[in-house]
Amino acid sequence: MSLEFPARRFDTSELVRVSLDGGRIARVAALEPAAVASLGERANSLPWVGPGFVDLQVNGWGGQEFSSTELTPERVAKVTAEHFAFGVTGYCPTLTTQSYDCLAHGLAAIHKACETSAVVGRYVSGIHLEGPFFSTEDGPRGAHPKEHCRRPDWDAFQRLQQAAGGRIKILTMSVEFDESADFIAKATAGGVCVAIGHTGADGAHIRAAVDAGARMSTHLGNGAHRMLRRHPNYLWDQLAEDRLTASLIVDGHHLPPEVVKSMVRAKTPERIVLVSDVSGLAGLPVGKYTTSGCELEILPDGRLVIAGQDQLLAGASLPIGFGVANVMRFAGVDLTTACSMASTWPARIIAARCGGLRPGDHADLALFHWKHDADRLEIVATISSGEVMYGAPPKFA
Repeated sequence: MSLEFPARRFDTSELVRVSLDGGRIARVAALEPAAVASLGERANSLPWVGPGFVDLQVNGWGGQEFSSTELTPERVAKVTAEHFAFGVTGYCPTLTTQSYDCLAHGLAAIHKACETSAVVGRYVSGIHLEGPFFSTEDGPRGAHPKEHCRRPDWDAFQRLQQAAGGRIKILTMSVEFDESADFIAKATAGGVCVAIGHTGADGAHIRAAVDAGARMSTHLGNGAHRMLRRHPNYLWDQLAEDRLTASLIVDGHHLPPEVVKSMVRAKTPERIVLVSDVSGLAGLPVGKYTTSGCELEILPDGRLVIAGQDQLLAGASLPIGFGVANVMRFAGVDLTTACSMASTWPARIIAARCGGLRPGDHADLALFHWKHDADRLEIVATISSGEVMYGAPPKFA
């Protein structure tokens, strides 16, 4: 399958002719003057083109959580298809703390979907298991149900990994338990990226976790006590640890702009990746919903909270393109850096495939419009393995 279209490079702003063949980039070359002239005024409004986004934390969409005994391979495929519209070409279905049986069921359904659908198998970069090895303490635990939080259990994790067909690539866990370091070392040796999250750990615990192999902080600044001592605390400890990459939810709800700016400058952009953390309720209308025995509410401004108040967040409701636009506004990074935070850099963490603009790269691309003062990207087209999955790229004629 071949495809050719004009666009503007995300990294150089150059107008280019993008040629795809056999699911790969065949050529990306400067647009010839005659082609620019033939486009006329359209040349000034060509969409940007860059690698498709790789979202490491997607809990579900449209009323379907991945942590559910009702999950089926068909529902996994439906959630996957919903993300075509967001410029996403790779993602990690994320299961949050539930009973062992619920998690095993969800993991098995995702694995089967990957085995039976070429598109799902291509889109699922790996599975993210967020919990259940979490502190039961209020604050760090966030919205994860207390009755299912447990200490690290290597045998239980191995059974879950078996149910997932070996597809668990990220494990987020608390690290203040005595057995955390040994557990992390084993998981890391098995090719799993261990991330610190929903934790009340002190500096010694965090250093021990990183020494054992932990490489990421999950949604840093969230899943934490509402009141922290000035210093030391586990946010400073993780910000200062150069061996940790921090994932951030930059939807405009989870972190104030000043916090995003400070974190990006402290970690440096190269140690930041963007995630959406969209909930299974994302995409649904404003209102109250019951999920896994917990009352949640989508507010008019898009925030997803525990029902009855407006401060304690219970996940996110906005796709990753909001984060890309917001990190530019909040932290002053350029378009190239913001797109990399949501594509090549997260893909690198789990050695997942990601698109690019060099000959031979996978033709996994996002085409979008963006304005400097906008809080989102407008996705024009999403291309996976050279196939248009959403929208339509511009034409020459």
